[in-house]
Amino acid sequence: MRRRILALPAVVIAAAAVTASTGLLGRRDAGSPSDTLTGPPATATVERRTLTRTTTVGGTLGYGDTAAVLAPGGRGMVTWLPRAGDVLERGDTVYRVDQQRVPLLYGSVPLYRALSTGSKGADVRQLESNLGALGYTGFTADDKFTAATAYAVKRWQKDLGRSRTGVVGPGDAVVSSGARRVAQLTAEPGAAASGALLRWTGTARVVAVALDIGSADLVRRGADATIELPDGTKAAARVTAIGTPAATLPIQLTVTDQRKLGRYEVARVSVDLAAETRAGVLAVPITALVAQPGGGYAVVAGAGHLPVRTGLFSDSYVEISGAGVVEGLAVGVPR
Repeated sequence: MRRRILALPAVVIAAAAVTASTGLLGRRDAGSPSDTLTGPPATATVERRTLTRTTTVGGTLGYGDTAAVLAPGGRGMVTWLPRAGDVLERGDTVYRVDQQRVPLLYGSVPLYRALSTGSKGADVRQLESNLGALGYTGFTADDKFTAATAYAVKRWQKDLGRSRTGVVGPGDAVVSSGARRVAQLTAEPGAAASGALLRWTGTARVVAVALDIGSADLVRRGADATIELPDGTKAAARVTAIGTPAATLPIQLTVTDQRKLGRYEVARVSVDLAAETRAGVLAVPITALVAQPGGGYAVVAGAGHLPVRTGLFSDSYVEISGAGVVEGLAVGVPR
């Protein structure tokens, strides 16, 4: 892990070096009455800026964790499977058993029981919502399986090449929260329809990061980040999941504009995490800081030096505050 955070001692050394080499303070001895401040060789102004402290870590671009698609055990033979890399949407065939299509439906409740006229519940509403989205109408999408629902199911079964029973049973469809991408086949045509047939993921490319436990306080769900691809292209991202800490803290980031990822599907990437942001603060270039003999910092303003308190360091800027520190104030910087 690299941190683009300026440590205070480094600033002290840099500021002292600047003072010695450019004569910003023009002092040989802080106690000598003959010493006077000399004008700085160049100036910058105090600006109102948004500063962000970032942490740079390595990550892996991919499609996220995989999940197994299980076939109901002991029922027939697998006769068809999709290819790795295929994207399956609502209504698409996930696999075939004895040449019967098993389609994908969207939802959160697996088909755990037989649904027929008179059935009630959230799984009925889910089925009816899917039928409506697939173009089968004539019923109300609610918690009740009616004769109109059964008629729509029969038309759906006809299009699937199945017996038109009007009953939907466990294993007649696979339920997922949305479209899925086939990651790996774990069975092949001719095998018994049991166990895991394939593994799939979501369709959006995400970045997985194993964050050092010591940096766990730097991330939160929804935090912004920037992804840098192997070719130098950058893309905005956001922390969408934080896992359970173990040796490391697993986090997942979703890229806002997938087009920015180009053709990359799996790659090592660099991730800049926005650990802390301060908006509208007064800031100057870090090189404007001058180390004070008794500790602390000042900036050269006019013919004197102005003590300041430092806040967030970000890239080449530092937040400052104190009496006399105002937006637009000219301060000395080395050329």
